[in-house]
Amino acid sequence: MSNNKVLIFDTTLRDGEQSAGVSFTLRQKILIAKQLEKLGVDIIEAGFPRTSPGDMEAVKHVVKEVRDATICVLARCIKGDIDAAWEGVKGAADPRIHVFINTSDIQIVNQLGKTREEVLAQAVESIRYAATFTSNIEFSPMDATRSDRDFLYQIIDAAIAAGAKTINVPDSVGYAIPAEHGQMFADIIANVANSDKAVFSCHAHNDLGLATANALAAVSAGARQVEGTINGIGERAGNTALEEVVMILKTRKKFMGLDTNICTKELYRTSKLVERHCGMPVQWNKAIVGRNAFRHGSGIHQDGILKMRETWEIIDPADIGIPQGTQLVLGKLSGRHAFRVHLEERGYQLSEAEFNQIFDDFKALADRKEKLDDRDIEALVDDRLGEVQSPEWTLEQVHIASGTHAIATATIQIKDAAGQEYTDAATGDGPLNAIYSAVNRVVGVSPVLTGYSVQNVTEGIDAQGTVTVRIFDGKRGYSGESSSTDVIVASARAYTHAINRMLMVQAREARRNGESLVPPAPTAGDASPSKPDA
Repeated sequence: MSNNKVLIFDTTLRDGEQSAGVSFTLRQKILIAKQLEKLGVDIIEAGFPRTSPGDMEAVKHVVKEVRDATICVLARCIKGDIDAAWEGVKGAADPRIHVFINTSDIQIVNQLGKTREEVLAQAVESIRYAATFTSNIEFSPMDATRSDRDFLYQIIDAAIAAGAKTINVPDSVGYAIPAEHGQMFADIIANVANSDKAVFSCHAHNDLGLATANALAAVSAGARQVEGTINGIGERAGNTALEEVVMILKTRKKFMGLDTNICTKELYRTSKLVERHCGMPVQWNKAIVGRNAFRHGSGIHQDGILKMRETWEIIDPADIGIPQGTQLVLGKLSGRHAFRVHLEERGYQLSEAEFNQIFDDFKALADRKEKLDDRDIEALVDDRLGEVQSPEWTLEQVHIASGTHAIATATIQIKDAAGQEYTDAATGDGPLNAIYSAVNRVVGVSPVLTGYSVQNVTEGIDAQGTVTVRIFDGKRGYSGESSSTDVIVASARAYTHAINRMLMVQAREARRNGESLVPPAPTAGDASPSKPDA
């Protein structure tokens, strides 16, 4: 292995699952493991087989599904643990057994009730036993950062001599300070006679918020493996967040001189997968994968981003696989440049006087309303330009038939601006797909649905829900919203509202370009006028 390559050891499925309230199902573990393989993780710690039959089963399934990464399992320095570990991992393409034992006096005395000599003998015996199954052995002196330094040198030297190929030096309680942590690794490598025969690894916890900093200090001092989890989940305050370490090494490669095997474009997808299955939301301002990591609210920042992204971003969102890229969030701190670009992207071509009036309206609204979205902006423009008008289309009725063993069918009754009613029916993959297909056929349009969300307005089983949809006509997006205690009805109305918005903007653009826009009409045979009493 190149001395400039840092191995990434993911313990999301083992230490990450130790987060209070987190418990992955078998299927979730397999999905996450396969995504970690796609991410390019070097070692996946799949579990602790001795803890439960379920963990043993999960490890065996991961071993079958993942063949391009080392599969590691955890075991105490106890023969029964090691037997279970090998039973779980023996079918792996590259199996690793990771054994550990407490080495700080506070844990040796109060948790194990042993002496240092007994701990040393147990560690050596266990490593030798594990080595009868595989040569890929990792050893961890648990609570290393609070262990006596001379004893730490002694047990690590003995572990390497017994057959350990990787030495993990864990900050098990998140106690270390970066300068201290880096010096510890440098001292171990300098004072352990056979340190050149092992890869040194860092496993940091985030109790003091220093896990990533401590990991960087360790690799700067010679560690060439970093252990952590996706999104930093884990026991107590969590583990080192792998996405942070990976992107620091990539972004500051000239300074650090180090690299990984990670495909960074898979980071965001991996983060969202873990977030969804572990039930722990990623904080908005979380580095790299947080919702706000690439969102800009300041007018000064937005102006710079629009001129050149690198003025305010050190990472390209595309490099970690964020599909929407940089986002400029409109609010009271936004400037004229960002607001003008936002309007132009949505098809508004305004004179300078019109823009100035609407920008003043926007600033006034932003002072009163905490969150603004496209619906607010569209309403401002329509009000100022005097283009609030009767909708082109009004949904009168909707009826659906759907179920487990039935093809979803929707029947709609919709009225145009002249008051003529039309009825049509369509099938789809589900009730919404069927409704939207029927509306498209009557109106004569075919936008792409790019967003759909439901948010409850009230509580209880009779709660009112607000549905927001987003459509795209090939040039720009349009939103629609509707609320109802019947989410299906709200969904149909919201989609119709979005189409009306699209038709209005298209008509406005055609007028400004001196074009004649023929209103969409029902396709012959697709829809028929309804009878008055229909």
